[in-house]
Amino acid sequence: MKLFKYIKVITVFLVMLSLSYACDDYLEEEIYSDITSENFITQDNADQLVIGVYSSLRDVYNQYTYQFLGTDIFTSKSEIFSFSATNDYFNLNSGTGLGVWSNNYSVIGKANTVINRFENQINWSEANLGDRDYGIAQAKALRGLAYFNLVQQYGGLVIELEEAQTIRTDYARSSEAETFAQIISDLEEAIPTLLDNPSTGRISKRAAQHLLAEVYLTRAYTSAGSSGDFDTAAALAEQAIGSYDIRNQSYAEVFDYDNQENDEILFAVQYGNSGLAADKSNNKHSLFMNQVFNYPGVNRTTTPYGVSGFGAMPTPFFYSLFADNDTREDATIHRAIIADSDEPDGPDNIVAGDTIVYYPKNTLDAEELAERLDRYWVYQPDQYLFGLPADVPGVNYLYSLNIERTNFPIFKKFDDQDFNEDTDGARDTFVYRVAGTHLIAAEAYLGASNTASALNHLNIVRERATGVANEYTSVTIDDVLNERALELAGEDNRWAVLKRTGKLEERINLYNPHVIDHGAFDASTHLLRPIPANELQLSDGSLIQNPGY
Repeated sequence: MKLFKYIKVITVFLVMLSLSYACDDYLEEEIYSDITSENFITQDNADQLVIGVYSSLRDVYNQYTYQFLGTDIFTSKSEIFSFSATNDYFNLNSGTGLGVWSNNYSVIGKANTVINRFENQINWSEANLGDRDYGIAQAKALRGLAYFNLVQQYGGLVIELEEAQTIRTDYARSSEAETFAQIISDLEEAIPTLLDNPSTGRISKRAAQHLLAEVYLTRAYTSAGSSGDFDTAAALAEQAIGSYDIRNQSYAEVFDYDNQENDEILFAVQYGNSGLAADKSNNKHSLFMNQVFNYPGVNRTTTPYGVSGFGAMPTPFFYSLFADNDTREDATIHRAIIADSDEPDGPDNIVAGDTIVYYPKNTLDAEELAERLDRYWVYQPDQYLFGLPADVPGVNYLYSLNIERTNFPIFKKFDDQDFNEDTDGARDTFVYRVAGTHLIAAEAYLGASNTASALNHLNIVRERATGVANEYTSVTIDDVLNERALELAGEDNRWAVLKRTGKLEERINLYNPHVIDHGAFDASTHLLRPIPANELQLSDGSLIQNPGY
């Protein structure tokens, strides 16, 4: 929803009804006929408006470029001489980021509609006042989530808390401090009414506590922060963790496709593959991979790896972070591509089960490399941005102008068992996990100079991965960032985390190959995203662009 769009009341309801679906029978919509603004909203079907807010989160969490590109652990999926505005900060302009802005404001607009209708239109019986309060609490929590997504990218925002019913072009941005205050207000008002164990797909009290912890943690680094923000963030993270022990299941089990509703997941955006509520628009399986189906024996429709879409490539630095005893490596990436079908007509007589491509963890010596190249393609750790091994015999690969010739170990953790030949899949997107809450706690305690507590939370995450207790004996912010990379790669907003901690410029210049080669990052401009140009054009001049754009 564009910020300045005029929305008639009946249109709001029709659009929200059409979008108010979720997956797997947890947040299902009803079908109504003869809908009017007078008869649609009753206490019996009011929850459909709330479901519409959840449904809009799919569009928010299908926007990935701004979260991953231009960071230390992800770079553009192209060869080193290629340019990317978002990744390289080269000619970044106000034409980028429209989806981030509009999709989050769509959530905000629908949340405002829920709050207004629940408070002012529906005739609630005394027995159903709890449903009213619960619906409002969910709407405020999701509105807070959307505003938090935006403030990290753009700074101070247009804060709109009323349902849009008339044309307005006089919106002005509030300060960053005012924006944080509104997010905190929404979440603090919502948390007491949210449920500890809601139906699957709805935001829980613990998920909102996790979110509020991250809000306070983020504000703590800014000029809007207060002296107690780190302590408040740590306390909220402790509440969100509760008594749950992440070490009770392995990292691989957390990402098992048949275990998507496991207890570590605090909040997830849902997708599905059957029924009226089905939605297979999740493209996450396609983001961190190359065109593996171009290899013989890998079938586009039957490969277990999915298909490659517009996305990002992990940096060599990311791969280097995995210790030999870190079980997350095998659960996170594929180091071998295996044929899923026979291809007897080719020169290699491929049989299903054959290794087609191998990405060694450590550089192979010339003898072992030659032996392996006789059987399958091999990409050494320093050759992921280069061309096919067939370009030149041996180990010196040439550049290629074909993006499909860029190869790297693809992600495994988001493998989807139900994807189509395009990029859409049905796996849920995990927004918050308890392991991530531990890392928020570690960062918050570190900021509050409570090193012992920071180490405790960092070591819990590390122990699950390596089996070694108390592996960290000291802790720095770089330790926390590295552990976040290993634990949450592709899940959390890496760009926002690096910005928050003041490490974005340093780490992209150390670890992002394209930025090192030709990056144009300027901290005076690029710590904020440009407000989309069409939003500026629709305003009457009251909406001000961020500096440098």
